[in-house]
Amino acid sequence: MLSAFQNAFKIPDLRKRIIFTALLLLVLRVGAHITIPGIDDEQLSKLFDDLATEGGILQLYDLFAGRAFSQMTIFALGIQPYISASIILQLLTVVIPYLERLSKQGPTGQKKITQYTRYGTVVLAAVQGIGISAALRNPGYLGVGNIQVIHQNINPIAFTFVTVITLMAGTTFVMWLGEQITERGIGNGISLIIFANIVARIPNGAVNMVRSLFSTSEDRLDLARLLIFLVVVVAIIMGVIFITLGTRKIPVQYARRVVGRKVYGGQTTHLPLRVNQAGVIPVIFAITIISFPTTLGRMIPSSIVQDIVGYFGRWPLYHILYAVLIIFFTYFYTAVTTNPVDLADNMKKYGGFIPGIRPGKSTAEYIDRALTRITLVGALFLAAVALLPYILQSHLGVPISFGGTPLLIVVGVGLDTMQQIESHLIMRHYEGFLKGGKLRSRRR
Repeated sequence: MLSAFQNAFKIPDLRKRIIFTALLLLVLRVGAHITIPGIDDEQLSKLFDDLATEGGILQLYDLFAGRAFSQMTIFALGIQPYISASIILQLLTVVIPYLERLSKQGPTGQKKITQYTRYGTVVLAAVQGIGISAALRNPGYLGVGNIQVIHQNINPIAFTFVTVITLMAGTTFVMWLGEQITERGIGNGISLIIFANIVARIPNGAVNMVRSLFSTSEDRLDLARLLIFLVVVVAIIMGVIFITLGTRKIPVQYARRVVGRKVYGGQTTHLPLRVNQAGVIPVIFAITIISFPTTLGRMIPSSIVQDIVGYFGRWPLYHILYAVLIIFFTYFYTAVTTNPVDLADNMKKYGGFIPGIRPGKSTAEYIDRALTRITLVGALFLAAVALLPYILQSHLGVPISFGGTPLLIVVGVGLDTMQQIESHLIMRHYEGFLKGGKLRSRRR
């Protein structure tokens, strides 16, 4: 792997992309430490300490923001409004004919949908900014004690205006960073932003585990529970890699055609269908959907609403809803990104067919059945991995807020980024990360 990294930096274009990505992620982490004006840092810390004792919804949101939310920085909303806007646009694409036509117009239509997603991101950031500013002025809305988070000499109207504008600008800037990484860097920018924010929490979690291991209190972490937890984490990582790289290869035969003196086709290839075609997107979508109503409900000063929020946040209802959303979005996103009818039509257009299956409608139905079966395996695996660490943490008492969802995102995004780097290496005759044996460079 070290040799592969050396080979990557030998390619000027790839080196520029890696350095560019690293610099933008550094800017992201610097902005995650710039606090919104008018906030008392000490009182803010007390507020989130009280929230941490009540539930993990806001903690998980803070995890995706890289602690920018608990510190209430200019990047407190992170990339979540953009993800929410993307979910809304994809759902509307199914029911609104105009958006459906745009989605089928190729790059031009996709550019228009991306523009609508940006507008939706700004609107959602404004709405969430108003809610956050109201909660900071009146922390009682969150169901915690009377804590004065903002300085007493700050005008409430001015604070609301500055907070909303700052959070909107921060979210727009983070969205721009993600698009720049995707276009000029390496990997998917939005996924890498979440990846960087999650990884930034690992050192703090590791320190807490070590402190708990050597603590003299009654709830100290013993070595046996820690080893069990680490074994489970390693097993989950191995399982995620296995499922992510797993594919169902459907054999495809191309008919031989004679055009003039040249012979085309006649070769046998395969159509790869990934077990986890949707990647980590269903997990991100599910946690966004399930956390938004709960967060909004905490800001509504009503005992009935608070009781409903508390009921849906309990085990096992919250975890069941979480798993169902993951399975649903796995099928939904797979259906959006992979169309069996288009695959069958393209195959028929170029003279390809699956042995024993008629071209056209029968081929599309065969691909759809195969995709449905392997997607079920991927969806159940995603749901199990997302829930298993939380269950083990509740029984083992391991003091680390790094559950299955962050592990899925970190491993999935890491694999995708490594595969992109490897594709650059292979194109330039360098062996990559995932190939065994001695790494060496080859020139023509």
